[in-house]
Amino acid sequence: MRSVLDRMARAGHPPLHTRTPAEARRAYEAGAGVLEVPVATLPRVEDFDLPARDGSRLRARLYAPSTAAGLPLLLYLHGGGFTVGSIATHDVLCRELARLSGAMVVSLDYRLAPEHRFPTASDDAWDALAWLAAHAAQLGADPARLAVGGDSAGGTLAAVNAILARDRGLPLALQLLFYPGCTAHQDTPSHSTYAEGLVLEAAAIEWFFAHYVQGPQQREDWRFAPLNAPDVDGVAPAWIGLAECDPLVDEGIDYADKLRAAGVAVDLEIYRGVTHEFIKMGRAIPEARQAHADAAAALRRAFALES
Repeated sequence: MRSVLDRMARAGHPPLHTRTPAEARRAYEAGAGVLEVPVATLPRVEDFDLPARDGSRLRARLYAPSTAAGLPLLLYLHGGGFTVGSIATHDVLCRELARLSGAMVVSLDYRLAPEHRFPTASDDAWDALAWLAAHAAQLGADPARLAVGGDSAGGTLAAVNAILARDRGLPLALQLLFYPGCTAHQDTPSHSTYAEGLVLEAAAIEWFFAHYVQGPQQREDWRFAPLNAPDVDGVAPAWIGLAECDPLVDEGIDYADKLRAAGVAVDLEIYRGVTHEFIKMGRAIPEARQAHADAAAALRRAFALES
């Protein structure tokens, strides 16, 4: 991990938070595959779109590890601080989750800030999950075996989706959360300990959230900060994978504790010595490949798939 950080520093690219959102998106996409594992070839990869509540069409990409009907389905929500990221930036990761788990994965291009501020991303994520639940069979998936997952901001959206699914009577097999953002304010000890020099810096977090939320009232909304949810009783079981050297690690642990206190089954893994974004560094970081395998195993257990 230190070697990766040193190479990033030597490359000398301006940080994302010093650019415009459009420039940051281009830079993030350009660098997204540099440290990824090789691109897995799958029997079925298809782009399509689905409707949002305001009539917009949201792009999505389906990954299936086989052409069999009745596959379980994971809705995956990419990271990027609600401001950057796309289907393209998380293509390799979604392919790996499909390949290793045996489940279908649908990756969503939810709308980004600042063009689309809070709660648009959350609304898009829920609209996608509700649509997939209603149309799973026509995609070749099993509507009775659904899960939701994501990393970073996408992990936030996945956690929110799990609560909304509970509220609306949609059963989920699992919520798969890679280092999710969970708190209204970046005031846990890890935000100070890992504020600089470790991929996700305090200045970047402030930049992302300044584009997404407007004012303290939105920050306190549980759809931005799942730790503020009134209760999480009865939400889907969780697999949570955290990076030790990450500003978000404490709030991820806090959210695991909140779920456990409500009687929700939680499998918590903390990958030592790695930083935020490590799951997209599988060519250089063994812990990334381990996290892929662990997450896939959690999906297999949740979906009752044979080894």
